[in-house]
Amino acid sequence: MENTGELAGRTIFITGASRGIGKAIALKCARDGANVVIAAKTAEPHPKLPGTIYTAAREIEAAGGKCLPCIVDIRYEDQVQAAVDQAVQKFGGIDVLVNNASAISPTGTLATPMKTYDLMNNINARGTFMV
Repeated sequence: MENTGELAGRTIFITGASRGIGKAIALKCARDGANVVIAAKTAEPHPKLPGTIYTAAREIEAAGGKCLPCIVDIRYEDQVQAAVDQAVQKFGGIDVLVNNASAISPTGTLATPMKTYDLMNNINARGTFMV
């Protein structure tokens, strides 16, 4: 993908950006000169999954963007609001929101425990709405 510079000076708030698709979006935005806010839960290394908000932030800054890593579980309104406040304080506002955080279950509907359903609903519907 070509870097157009169209995001230079814009602030992009991305949930779930410590790895995977969210991090890939963040890196592309950084290469275009954006300020990137990573709003994700992974502050400490996970035994089965690579990366944290801090390792992603280093990669984003190396790609040319400015980065603000925020520890956020989007199920909790106070954490979302704190991250928004930090973004506004550091970058002056938020221009683009990427609601990327999600929870999935590899099981079929009938085999999905209610606890898993509640987690998915709280993140995928409520958390997305709240951000």
